[in-house]
This record gives sequence, C-alpha cells and structure tokens, in this order.
Amino acid sequence: MVALERRSEMLVKDIMSSPVVTADDGTPASEVARLMEKHKVGCVIINDKSGRPIGIITERDLVVRVVAKNLYPGEIKAEDIMSRPLVTISSEETLSNAAREMSRLNIRRLGVMYKGKLVGIISSRDILAVTPELIEIMQEKARIENQSIMEEHEGFSSAGYCDSCGEWSDDLREIDGSFLCEECREMRKTEL
Repeated sequence: MVALERRSEMLVKDIMSSPVVTADDGTPASEVARLMEKHKVGCVIINDKSGRPIGIITERDLVVRVVAKNLYPGEIKAEDIMSRPLVTISSEETLSNAAREMSRLNIRRLGVMYKGKLVGIISSRDILAVTPELIEIMQEKARIENQSIMEEHEGFSSAGYCDSCGEWSDDLREIDGSFLCEECREMRKTEL
C-alpha cells in the first residue's frame, strides 16, 4: 500500500490480486477447474488467440454451466461457459467506485487494467476484507477533526453572562461546558 497515507482513499491497485491466472478460450472446463485448484483462486481469465482478455470463468460458472447441467468438463470449452465481456476497471480507480460498479452490474469481480494491460483482479471479498480498517480510519480521522474544532472553539471568546458568577463579561470562554469570565476561569484553575 504505497504512499496510502498521502491519499484520502484506497485505490484498486492497493488490494487487487496479481498476477492473474489465465487460460485460452479453447481450454477445457476441467483444465480451468484444475488451474483454480492449483493456484487457489476463484476465477480464471479467458484470453482469445491473440492473448487479449475476453471473459472470465468463476467457480459458480463451473457449477451452474457444467456440473448442474451434467455436462462432461473435459468436452466443454472455456469459451462456451465464460462470462463475457470481462468487465474491467483502472488500477487508479477508488475502491468506492469499484464497489459501486460491482453492485450496479451485479458482479463480484473486476479485471484491473493498467496502461491497457490486465494486471490484476479485484473482488467484492477483497473490498470487504479492508472495510473494517477503513471504518476505523474514518472514525479516527473524525475524532481528530472534532478534537481540533473543539480546541479552536475553546480559544473563542464571546460576550454574555458568566455561568458561574452571573456577571456580564466581554471575554466568556467555554470550559468543560460552562461559559466563564476571566476571573472565574482563574478561580477554577486554582481549585484544580
């Protein structure tokens, strides 16, 4: 996660899986399943004859399009069961936009592109894995900003009646939820 502290949002490239496991469009479904098992991944990107990514096969595709139809995996080609086209996103895109795109298209994975080349895969599971940390970071940032605002507010003075002595003051300041004149502020300091 390079230079993340200098950015306000995480990018797709920060959590994508790379390298990508690929197969040709003529590869049998049984070989695609073996590739998933060998590389411990849930999808394989399918390339055309020129090596251009054209689709994706997920574990679900194998179950729904091969196993559930009682087809022989050694005879079914990748091009017959892949989901197409491969939906992609830039590696420089934010996780928020990636999640929105997955939700809009009702898909769980996006191919990640950099300079016109497929460099990774990002899944909804990848995004979910970092969500708790992102929430904690946002909460900490809000706490720090709130503390900063409170510190600025403590230095702010206003005119009105002192909550402690009831006298008018042109220099009331909020201390622990009470607006105090200069005299009462000094008295409170000596009491502590």
